[in-house]
Amino acid sequence: MNLKYYIFLTYLALLSMLGFIATDMYLPAFKAIEDTMAASPSQVAMSLTFFLAGLALGQLLYGPLVERFGKRNSLIFGLVLFSVASFSLSISDSMLVFNISRFMQALGACSAGVIWQAIVIEKYDASKAQSVFSNIMPLVALSPALAPILGAFILESMGWESIFVTLTMMSVVMILLTVWFVPSETKAINRKKKDISYVNIFKNTKYLGNVVIFGACSAAFFSYLTVWPMVMEQHGFDAKAIGLSFIPQTIMFVLGGYASKTLIRKVGAENALKVLLSVFGLCSLGIVVVTILITGLSVFPLLAVFSVLAACNGAIYPIVVNGALQQFPENAAKAAGLQNFLQISLSFGASSLVAIWATSGEVAIGWGIMICSFIVFLGYKLRNHNNWKEVGENIVMPDPARIAINQDKN
Repeated sequence: MNLKYYIFLTYLALLSMLGFIATDMYLPAFKAIEDTMAASPSQVAMSLTFFLAGLALGQLLYGPLVERFGKRNSLIFGLVLFSVASFSLSISDSMLVFNISRFMQALGACSAGVIWQAIVIEKYDASKAQSVFSNIMPLVALSPALAPILGAFILESMGWESIFVTLTMMSVVMILLTVWFVPSETKAINRKKKDISYVNIFKNTKYLGNVVIFGACSAAFFSYLTVWPMVMEQHGFDAKAIGLSFIPQTIMFVLGGYASKTLIRKVGAENALKVLLSVFGLCSLGIVVVTILITGLSVFPLLAVFSVLAACNGAIYPIVVNGALQQFPENAAKAAGLQNFLQISLSFGASSLVAIWATSGEVAIGWGIMICSFIVFLGYKLRNHNNWKEVGENIVMPDPARIAINQDKN
């Protein structure tokens, strides 16, 4: 029984990491693809843009598909699409076919990213789901670090085409595991579920507040990642040092995710979130100090403070994701899809914003994270209200008469 459970957790981890693995695994092969396709670097780089576009749009696709066809059928459809697109990439002979295949590959990968969360929510109660999320989500941070290393090994051993053959084989294994672990849903079961629109999901302030926290914390992470390599270059570090500098954040993110389980057991999820957001706020303030208020420092103060912030992110993600999806346990796939879409959108927006001022180096990071921390605060305030009417009642506009009366009393 325990063995099957751990295999199931491994399966969920593969689902959660599939999009990130597909994003990063082929990055070392850019030059080889350029040579094979007789393409320019910008044309090959555009394949990443096509993938990200498909990854964002696909998040909203699988909620309605799950409502109509069930989790198992929708997930198998997505993984088959991913498998076919991956194989198409391995035999592509033009950048047009390559880019279209990357877009379709991303659409397929979205099924895994959305539906694994729905599987957890519908299979376990809130407490057990929290534990599963805390086990799985820290592993997601490893995929951007490990995928390029694996891709480079495959590239040197068998060529860039084998990277996409490997992804094809991986998706086939995941299809078989889906057949094993995910039960088929009958039409009778599906009819019991109430369909819910994205507009109605937006009306749930607790859901939206948790999602805003998730997205803004991710955006803070991307504000740093986007500009950090340029900051390192400005301080005279070479490519090897830049690569090694991402290790502390990755380790801290993973440690934070697993440490959150202990904190939740001791003080509960709500109190744990308060503590973690307080530390996140202090880290944001520290980053503002070492990047905006005090300039000319070495990169190490920023690296140290951000590593602590990364640990906070690793601990916060499972809490707010579980908190958001528990609002819609019968429509978890649609809620997860909207959540992931908003998270990617906020992260993409933050990355694009700081990229405009990337030449400012660490100052751009400081401003980006400060703005994101303000959005995190708004998300926390929003999740503490039961509905939008309650939110409106707590927004008090300045009243000159009341201010004058209070001044007279004083």
